[in-house]
Amino acid sequence: MIVLIAPEEDVINEIDILNRLFEEGLEYYHLRKPNKDYQQYCDYLNLIEEKYHNKIVVHHHHELVNTFNLKGIHFQEQKRRDNIDNPGQYFLNLSMYGKTISSSFHEPEELEACGFEFDYHLLSPVFSSISKKGYEGRGFNVNHIDKRIIGMGGVTKNNLSEIQKLGFQGVGVLGGIWNSKTPIDDFKAMQEFYRNT
Repeated sequence: MIVLIAPEEDVINEIDILNRLFEEGLEYYHLRKPNKDYQQYCDYLNLIEEKYHNKIVVHHHHELVNTFNLKGIHFQEQKRRDNIDNPGQYFLNLSMYGKTISSSFHEPEELEACGFEFDYHLLSPVFSSISKKGYEGRGFNVNHIDKRIIGMGGVTKNNLSEIQKLGFQGVGVLGGIWNSKTPIDDFKAMQEFYRNT
């Protein structure tokens, strides 16, 4: 499973690259643009071919699921802590039927202890981040946790087998694609790895 995270700041040819990645089979695109407001999120989504909207998970403005045919919503750590104790209330006004719900974690213990059943969990940083300087990898081993956990932080096409050995069922990638000179080829190499394991 490959989850591609949006670059925080827009990059050159971002939508073109993204549409090509969808064409190549990208299934999970996490739209995380902390500096964009609701309308800017709408404008961004409208630039993406509509047939790919059901592969997009939003980190902010969860109410977008009511307007766009999105894959699901994602809780960043603080938002999860603030809202998931009373999830019934939070989801009251959201059209969540058939949608995924995921969340970010930075401590395996907190992930393991979390009582809410997320479809998958992003745990970071496994390796030192490519996109965030000074964000040191911690090499988490999650083989003992019986949940679907996606490893993030420093992911490239070259360290997927190491991540798999640590017990992760997939990867979250940001800098490994967006900072690459060959993002499409690198994504295809990652896909190939997961097809063959």
